[in-house]
Amino acid sequence: MSEPKITTLSTVQLTYTDDLYKVVDSLNRTLKEDNLMFGLTLSEENNEKAIFTIYRT
Repeated sequence: MSEPKITTLSTVQLTYTDDLYKVVDSLNRTLKEDNLMFGLTLSEENNEKAIFTIYRT
């Protein structure tokens, strides 16, 4: 069985807020049937920054 290919479409760095994960969760729930996936990580250099990434699965 082959693994699905995941392609990064876009990455942007922005200021982290406490509710940002709710937006990412909503996008993942709403658009997973369109083969889109969204990720959010804290920046390693600055914990006040987040990295938001859009993937096609």
